[in-house]
Amino acid sequence: MSTTRIHRLPNGLRIVTEHMPGLKSASCGLWVGAGGRHEREPENGIAHFLEHMAFKGTARRSALRIAEEIEDVGGYINAYTSREMTAYYARCLSADVPRALDVISDIVLNPVFNPEDIETERHVILQEIGQANDTPDDIVFDWLHEVSYPGQPFGRTILGPEARVAGFGDGDLRGFVGRHYGPDRMILSAAGGVDHDAIVAQAEAVFGALSPVGAVPAGPARFKGGERREIKDLEQAHFALNIEAPGYRDPLVHTAQIWSTALGGGMSSRLFQKIREERGLCYSIYAQSAAYDDTGHVTIYAGTSGDEIADLTELTVAELRRAAEDMSEAEVARAKAQLTAGMMMGLESPSSRAERNARLLSVWDRVPDLDEAVARIQAVDLAGVRDWGRAALSGNVALAVYGPVDAAPGVEAIRAGLSS
Repeated sequence: MSTTRIHRLPNGLRIVTEHMPGLKSASCGLWVGAGGRHEREPENGIAHFLEHMAFKGTARRSALRIAEEIEDVGGYINAYTSREMTAYYARCLSADVPRALDVISDIVLNPVFNPEDIETERHVILQEIGQANDTPDDIVFDWLHEVSYPGQPFGRTILGPEARVAGFGDGDLRGFVGRHYGPDRMILSAAGGVDHDAIVAQAEAVFGALSPVGAVPAGPARFKGGERREIKDLEQAHFALNIEAPGYRDPLVHTAQIWSTALGGGMSSRLFQKIREERGLCYSIYAQSAAYDDTGHVTIYAGTSGDEIADLTELTVAELRRAAEDMSEAEVARAKAQLTAGMMMGLESPSSRAERNARLLSVWDRVPDLDEAVARIQAVDLAGVRDWGRAALSGNVALAVYGPVDAAPGVEAIRAGLSS
């Protein structure tokens, strides 16, 4: 049986470990409460830039040495930036956890920001932005997020605009680190074949003398809705719709997840059966629920032809409206099973456990066990799902369409159709 333990250093650093019996490997990392929503407008993209620069070298290690120290023992190291966090993590054998933590703490606490490396990585990130802009089913989600949260830090792209990224320098990076990268904004999480006491001792030695930076209020996240339409000669018309949904702290978050899963969470879902299987209007259509600290949304995505996007939109709106009235007990039970099984199967790896524990600790300042999470899912009933669906369809929505989308209905027509 796995065991989760939490320890807090006097300076605010939180340490969470989960020992998973029988595992010879582990995942460990630092989750920093500094993501896209914490950037000032002139800094948009700097959290992601900083994540890249962490791997370019420290006072003790070159960029090559950072990679070699982990890969010499068969492990791997990586990082990602989200709207609420930046994570630096590694997977390795249990005996090599001290090495992995030493490398991770070094790149997070001691990056050198060499000017030549800044220029090199700037070019890499600009290439990354260009690649995203050339990928329709990537860029349409950035646009959808922007029109869901217009004029807010939360709505900006994580990569940032090219003009901003082109101007970042050493002072910008150090300024962001100084405001956000304190021990009180960090969570050290490890899972697998790990020794809690040894990890705490190492964390105390590395982080114990650091001073906290204090709370840094995140920018607001208020779902408002809107529309972005970009007409371009593409093979596919890309349709993405957001419906306002609860954040992590809202008791209705699981209700929204069940509703979206029943709608478009698999091959048996309503949208897949009606629009792909019965009508053949698309290859891919799905619905998924996203929850953040203080907001959330259900996203529906499909790709179709320009000639058929009007029909696809009309059928999608009709199915959403119908589901709010006649969602069945069987559909809700199936969605619950999908969510429960997906969560349980997804947590069979130490990497998933470490990430889950860090995320839950950041939200609740504790780690609810799996039984509690399953119980919350199972407590949702059909009446609650229908009620939530009706309320959601009368709220704010956002739309992004890209490609041959001249015939696509606008967001006001969709709002009227959902609420009628």
